[in-house]
Amino acid sequence: MKPYLTLVVALLISISSFGQTKKPNLNVVFIGNSITQGVQLQDPATEAPPATAIAWLRQQKNLGTVEFSNQGHSGYTTLDFLPGTGTFARVEDAANAFTDKDALLIFSMKLGTNDSAIHGPHGAPVSPENYIKNVKSIVDKLLADFPKAIIILQHPIWYSNNTYNGSMYLQEGLSRLESYVPKLDSLVANYGTTNPSHVFVGDTKAFNYFRKHHPTELIPEKGKQGTFYLHPNKKGAVSLGEFWGRAIERVVKQLK
Repeated sequence: MKPYLTLVVALLISISSFGQTKKPNLNVVFIGNSITQGVQLQDPATEAPPATAIAWLRQQKNLGTVEFSNQGHSGYTTLDFLPGTGTFARVEDAANAFTDKDALLIFSMKLGTNDSAIHGPHGAPVSPENYIKNVKSIVDKLLADFPKAIIILQHPIWYSNNTYNGSMYLQEGLSRLESYVPKLDSLVANYGTTNPSHVFVGDTKAFNYFRKHHPTELIPEKGKQGTFYLHPNKKGAVSLGEFWGRAIERVVKQLK
């Protein structure tokens, strides 16, 4: 009987092990502007939305290790991240610097705020057609250089229609920002045919969330047309990080 029992136990262990899925390890590079960088926060290294997104992801029991690099740059547009620029090279350097080469590499990108401005940032105003052309150039190059990578395009977030600091945004800019969103969604749909399972829409809820909660989660800033709201405060950065984290987790689940 003993050999028989040993065989049964071994078989049960084998079946149990077969049913278990290894938790994926993640390496995440965040691409963005001042919102991603975490400007005006006391400690961007721990309080910026990428850091709070990673903190949320690390609490999820279905994930393994999660490492990240924050490549947010204040005032930057899609033009500043185009292939061939020093900024793009630093994004790729950040991706190559992760020590766990077997982890799933994810690029989480949120650009558009500065592109939408009436004037001020590099290239602004960037038309919806040129905006999505630039995004596609960035994504195409990342996929060419990191063919196993996942690209997540997070929707931009709301800002008040009187936003006017060193750059002018106002209602014209906000309307242009909103016009970028369907372009992003269409681009992802196209990749579903040309490069399936590599490019995804990320968060879609933060825009309306911050429109509703801006008095408590965005920083009141003095501008040329009164107090405006653009950058998340510490509480808002936690909220935005969770929106991004949930979007990343959702995409990872889709890949299984």
